[in-house]
Amino acid sequence: MIRITELRLPIHHAPEDIEAAILKRLNISAKELISFTVFKRSYDARKNVALAFIYTIDLSVKDEAELLKRFSNDVNVRPSPDTSYHFVAKAPESIQSGKALRPVVIGFGPCGIFAALLLAQMGFKPIVLERGKQVRERTQDTWGLWRKNILNPESNVQFGEGGAGTFSDGKLYSQIKDPKFYGRKVIQEFVKAGAPEEIRYVAKPHIGTFRLVGVVEKMRQEIIELGGEIRFSQKVIGFDIANGQIAGVKIEGHPDLPANHVVLALGHSARDTFKALHDAGVFMEAKPFSVGFRIEHPQSLIDKARLGPHAGNALIGAADYKLVHHAKNGRAVYSFCMCPGGTVVAATSEPNRVVTNGMSQYSRNERNANAGIVVGITPEDYPGGPLAGIDFQRALESKAFELGGGTYEAPGQLVGDFLEGKPSTQFGSVLPSYKPGVHLTDLANALPAYAIEAIREALPAFEKQIKGFSMKDAVLTGVETRTSSPLRITRGPNLQSLNIKGLYPAGEGAGYAGGILSAGVDGIKVAEAVALDYLQQS
Repeated sequence: MIRITELRLPIHHAPEDIEAAILKRLNISAKELISFTVFKRSYDARKNVALAFIYTIDLSVKDEAELLKRFSNDVNVRPSPDTSYHFVAKAPESIQSGKALRPVVIGFGPCGIFAALLLAQMGFKPIVLERGKQVRERTQDTWGLWRKNILNPESNVQFGEGGAGTFSDGKLYSQIKDPKFYGRKVIQEFVKAGAPEEIRYVAKPHIGTFRLVGVVEKMRQEIIELGGEIRFSQKVIGFDIANGQIAGVKIEGHPDLPANHVVLALGHSARDTFKALHDAGVFMEAKPFSVGFRIEHPQSLIDKARLGPHAGNALIGAADYKLVHHAKNGRAVYSFCMCPGGTVVAATSEPNRVVTNGMSQYSRNERNANAGIVVGITPEDYPGGPLAGIDFQRALESKAFELGGGTYEAPGQLVGDFLEGKPSTQFGSVLPSYKPGVHLTDLANALPAYAIEAIREALPAFEKQIKGFSMKDAVLTGVETRTSSPLRITRGPNLQSLNIKGLYPAGEGAGYAGGILSAGVDGIKVAEAVALDYLQQS
């Protein structure tokens, strides 16, 4: 296979124009071209440049060696890398016959799903323990908070089938290093389960919440068909550890489950499980994370600022942004989890606390754009050991509940009032999307003073990059505290816990991923490590 990069076509081109461009670029005839596929498509929407798609194409020709020789000095014509996935192992007979303990995966978010799926595809028949419910039941419980102010602590935005990623934008892009192309495996499995075909090649793929529900269900079904088990409403409350080796897990209301290979795909909000691991002596350490607010603007404002005359073009879709500012007090302020044409959602998993997050459907056609505007913090800001970051988060979330009126409404403030340091009393042209609702107040006490100071400095700075970003009527909603896990369950080169053999910390909760794609990739890596360890023991 041969790969062509930087193949440029007008954005309104006909499908057959791609082949014509390939033939022209390589100076070959149609009979010499055997086949081609689009590997990636991005767009060039610079204001003073003709709107265009930029393609990366993989193709086959009759004489690839001769063509590559002819283009040996062209950096945009090269052999295609092998992006196909290759399984590292096949389950030993001891697993098939039931003589060996099956691997256990705790958590069924993106990391747990891919860890379980890969183990199942290799024949290991994993057992998945998920504290929450199946995705459709979980969706109903989540709406219970959004529509009726009723929280189910075990079934919500954070807990349940699909994990926190289900109620998000469904973004499938990441900046992780991926030399083995595990990300392609993640994308391919999503497409096989019903995700849009275009996520294989668009530059910034996303699925959206409603589509993710069906995709997750189909992936669950494949795991079951391959011999795996998914056990819902099974909350892990403790761990059996003997001589530095995991021996089993304790499940609330159920008998202990013997296990010597356990994947910890907990997600970043499984605070009680983190404590159980800490109490069992599992090594972990505090790590940096970020806190802040959600900000909402009219999506049309973002489109105009980012796309100029191309704003509103359906082939491009809603514009996004990525911003960072280094404040004078030494704090970094940056946009997080930007959701074009989306909504701000209630994302708490604990009673009497308020947490915000962002979500978009596949269409991204809601009125507002939203993003987290967050400030980086370090363990020096919350001394006290590995679990101190959780206490720090909880204090902010409890304060937000109080500032919001104690009804799960979120505290909010107009950007103009926030910059002037005065409480807001009424909304302007931007109406917040957060449900159950937003209670206007003064957000100055919602975060530490250094964070408020840094955000007040950052918003006008962001205005220089996106005109209208600090508009007076834009709305800030608090608080965003679960940007990532506040701790890391540290692992070694074999991906096992530093001090507990057979325990595999994985994904976002363990501090090794951030987002759906990177969590899925980490699930694959850990599944491979588990499989290889079984083979060494057989």
